[in-house]
Amino acid sequence: MTATDFPALITLLTEGGVEFIVIGGVAATIHGSAHITVDLDLLYRRTPGNVERLAAALVPIRPYLRGAPEGLPFRFDAATIHRGLNFTLQTTLGDLDLLGEVTGGGTYDMVLPEAETALLEEHRFRCVSLRRLIAMKRAAGRPKDLNVIAELEALLEERERDE
Repeated sequence: MTATDFPALITLLTEGGVEFIVIGGVAATIHGSAHITVDLDLLYRRTPGNVERLAAALVPIRPYLRGAPEGLPFRFDAATIHRGLNFTLQTTLGDLDLLGEVTGGGTYDMVLPEAETALLEEHRFRCVSLRRLIAMKRAAGRPKDLNVIAELEALLEERERDE
């Protein structure tokens, strides 16, 4: 398994004009969490133009279904994205989860009003707000999500106290 190159993935997508919001463990880290994650979770906009840009941007990093047997015929293109919703992929830059909709958050357009702008080198991108991230993790209800909620709530309390 290749370690995920988070900066390279974000750069690839922002330079490709893809509309996405960083969620999951990387969003937690952006908000100050000590939580370690191995994949990049993105909520992507499902408009036809954005789906086309997403598919085109990922071609160079050869996306393939994570956990699927090698040799399984799989083509990650705009038609595949339109037919699906959420994809767990392995790429040459590491693991990438693309979500068209997320539990506790909804679609890109539903999360966008609460998204914050983050900066990586010269690339601006959107990151889910800390409050919405906590709601998403609580709604997911997985042990790994529930374990990080206390830390995220402490970060939120600290941020609100400092404002």
